[in-house]
Amino acid sequence: MSPPCPRGLFVTGTDTGVGKTQVATALASLMRDRGLMVQPRKPVESGCRRIDGRLVPADALSLRTAAGLDVPLETICPYALEPALSPERAAALAGLTLGLDELANGCRGGLGAADFLLVEGAGGFYSPLAPGVLNADLAAALGLPVLLVAADRLGTIGHTLLTVEAIERRGLELAAVVLNRIRPAGDPGMDNAADLSRWLGRSVIVSGYQAPTATTDGWRALRPVLAALAARL
Repeated sequence: MSPPCPRGLFVTGTDTGVGKTQVATALASLMRDRGLMVQPRKPVESGCRRIDGRLVPADALSLRTAAGLDVPLETICPYALEPALSPERAAALAGLTLGLDELANGCRGGLGAADFLLVEGAGGFYSPLAPGVLNADLAAALGLPVLLVAADRLGTIGHTLLTVEAIERRGLELAAVVLNRIRPAGDPGMDNAADLSRWLGRSVIVSGYQAPTATTDGWRALRPVLAALAARL
């Protein structure tokens, strides 16, 4: 029998580099401020730097800091990988074979009954995590609502609609769509927020310009636009 689904959220993207970590980190900070015991997880992270002989997952470090936790980084990110490639490929190069059970258990491990599980995936919803395992499979195994982060740029409408359809086909709840502006300026005639809202039949959350790196200033600047979402989680 599968473990009961925890209370939580799965943060995914239309692609890599769309600002998932900034969004997840800002949410962790907001929920902590509300008095929730938020437990962030990034079960596998590639592109980790080696510092003093140890691989340090930067995204997981940012999540831990925002959540105010004093736990080993291995609790947040059980599988830290050095090559800046897909987790599936990076793990293979490291001689490590991952599976869905290992990834799901890495997310659930150490959770208390009242904890809020905040999982950040790697890459897009259909990006591979392990042989035969996509982010979509992990989200479905955990049974969590999905927060979709998309970059506010040309082409995002098609990418977002495809990803929303994939989320719905897995029988998962779409919690919200965050349109993250990762470039300082775009075509003044483009209005992805209005177009996506019309196609989706729901409003989308729109951020101001944020470089797609998990800096402290970056995720703090996202807090105001994500506050309403955090309040209803």
